[in-house]
Amino acid sequence: MNADTSTNFERSSQISDNAIRMRRYRKRRRAGLRCVNVQIREKEIDTLVGMGMLSEVERTDRRALTRALHRFFDRTLRSGRNV
Repeated sequence: MNADTSTNFERSSQISDNAIRMRRYRKRRRAGLRCVNVQIREKEIDTLVGMGMLSEVERTDRRALTRALHRFFDRTLRSGRNV
């Protein structure tokens, strides 16, 4: 095998980043999940803090904010209440 053939074989045997993303996407779809980008206002973050769904120190932490939004959705949407 020459160097070009060896390199092509190595690339084809590895999973591409796009393939990994597609697998994750399909897994989320099967689980009934969708990914969306949401812009959120400071006032809305203040409300999450006031509701106890987000601590003051976590207000700039994206993962904490995501968890807080999930808690908000769970509490409001699953209970059948309209906000």
